[in-house]
Amino acid sequence: MAFTASTRVKRNKTYKKWFTLLFTASTLFFSSLNTAFSAEENIPSLAGKRIGITVAGTDHYWDLKAYQGQIDEVKRLGGIPIALDGGRKESQQIAQIQTLIAQKPDAIIETLGTASVLEPWLKKIREADIPLFTVDTASPSSINVTTSDNFFIGEQLALKMVNDLRGEGNILVFNGFYGVPVVAMRYDQLKAVLKWYPKIKIIQPELRDVIPNTVQDAYAQISQLLNKYPKGSVQAIWAAWDVPQIGATQAVDAAGRSEIKTYAVDGSPDVVTLVKDPQSSATAVVAQQPYLIGQTAVRNVAKYLAGDRHLPPATYVPAIVVTKENAADAQKTLGQTDAQ
Repeated sequence: MAFTASTRVKRNKTYKKWFTLLFTASTLFFSSLNTAFSAEENIPSLAGKRIGITVAGTDHYWDLKAYQGQIDEVKRLGGIPIALDGGRKESQQIAQIQTLIAQKPDAIIETLGTASVLEPWLKKIREADIPLFTVDTASPSSINVTTSDNFFIGEQLALKMVNDLRGEGNILVFNGFYGVPVVAMRYDQLKAVLKWYPKIKIIQPELRDVIPNTVQDAYAQISQLLNKYPKGSVQAIWAAWDVPQIGATQAVDAAGRSEIKTYAVDGSPDVVTLVKDPQSSATAVVAQQPYLIGQTAVRNVAKYLAGDRHLPPATYVPAIVVTKENAADAQKTLGQTDAQ
């Protein structure tokens, strides 16, 4: 089918309008869901129950809040949390999982980590006849994973960036933790969206974000690349989580490269503050609700231990696309302030 120039213009305007409407509607939808999700009641008691909690690390805002949400909710429901922090060391978390298995708690909740490394040990939890629940870790051994819808998050962030760039430009991408399932989901959705926008190119090689010293390392990498790529040759920087975005944003702003926009996921308070700042290159972040995610995982454990065998394999907690336009309102919804 042939299109005239005027037809193509009309079609492009229609697509842009449709994507804008979809983006706005999804943001409002997630925001409205937050109230209903937070108000869940009639959760069974965990009185007398011992719940093992193991997390890959707590150095990131998201990780810490999800961990705290689990501990607090176990206590609120009358249970006893056995909480262990892996300190971002896979060997340490595996040793802690072994310790939890030996203690035979009534259930175990595992949070984050490299799926391929953890899976043999998650399988051992089930083999020990201990109910396993996960947070942000997709595993065939898990009864239920509580998470954000990271497929949708990845798509929405990519669409936001595509619209901001008007469908063309060069982007730098951090891709250091593809082995973490939620990171892989977001990255795969970025690539799926960019397939339909061939004028947007990922500059090769992709960048590797690190832990620890994530902010400093991202700052150094981006600063070096800004010297290599002159003004007008880079339009955006994408990261699967928001700590690299902090370093990238600082480097862009320090270099006076206001033409570059940064994007990421998680919604730590300092990042939402950056997005809110009209002078900052931080353009959007998809903010999750980690404390609520942690609480929800515990509520699913309580339901299961009370006899509910109809839990879905995944429970999705709403996220919010935070932009310059809605950052102030998003802070209220997320219970954040600039001082956090």
